[in-house]
Amino acid sequence: MAISAERARSFECFYRLTELVRGILLSSMDNLVPPDLHYASAALGWLELGNSEEAKVELGHISDTLQNHPVVLEIRWGLCVKGEQWEDGLEVAREMMRAAPEISAGWLHHSYALRRAKDGGVKKAWAALLPAFDLFPKDETICYNLACYACQLELLDAARVWFKRAMVLGEKDTIRKMALDDPDLQALWCEIKQLR
Repeated sequence: MAISAERARSFECFYRLTELVRGILLSSMDNLVPPDLHYASAALGWLELGNSEEAKVELGHISDTLQNHPVVLEIRWGLCVKGEQWEDGLEVAREMMRAAPEISAGWLHHSYALRRAKDGGVKKAWAALLPAFDLFPKDETICYNLACYACQLELLDAARVWFKRAMVLGEKDTIRKMALDDPDLQALWCEIKQLR
């Protein structure tokens, strides 16, 4: 059974998320100590295994005071992506932006969910992510996503600028390869193929 391109992108986002969570786990352990650290790690493990219900149970064991910890919120975001619960994902992303304004993930998740939410769309996602560049000017994922949104809005000159910024900031070959597999950037594929 074939899956839609949109669902495939959700899965890809989910798997990139687990890498991000592992990075946050390693860098944000200051307030997350046993047993809460173990519960968060177990929740992530269940999520990676595809068992959302067990992941939720593990998250429920985490202390109330740490329910808004970036790691916990990132795992909650993963649950929303896996379940394609975009309205809930919006709330989690907004909480991430409040709880950890120094982490770009909240902004990225917010625009990602907003694009897919019932009352959202690409235009709203674009407008929501644009201010994040001023806060995180060295984040290639923000630039890449802005390129995708601009391309979908048929703002091709803007899409080119954002895509080139992403390539300057990130690993060129990785970004180029990802772009050539990303239907959001299809209007620029011929140009992207020429970039080195």
